[in-house]
Amino acid sequence: MDADVITIENSRSDEKPVSVIHKGVEFGTGIGPSVYDIHSFIIPSAEEIADRITKMLATNILWFNPEFVLKTCKHTGVKLALKIFIAAAELLRIELAHAKKEKYE
Repeated sequence: MDADVITIENSRSDEKPVSVIHKGVEFGTGIGPSVYDIHSFIIPSAEEIADRITKMLATNILWFNPEFVLKTCKHTGVKLALKIFIAAAELLRIELAHAKKEKYE
């Protein structure tokens, strides 16, 4: 498949599409799973998003790309969701940095 990153709508399916990839299907590219439905009234916390992401895929193929339908969402909701995604990315960076440090100690 000729792609840099594949984005998968995954939030409404209990991570089934991504679990197949996690079990060994290789695309040779990065994968960006959706971790929650932007149309939902409930925005998960940064911790919940980070937890969902780490359960889905190996970090060496994971792309952290929020999939938002900006044209259909209110600005305030999108802004809040982006702030939470940024916080989740920061949590994951810290977690990965600690794991890398422990690996080389």
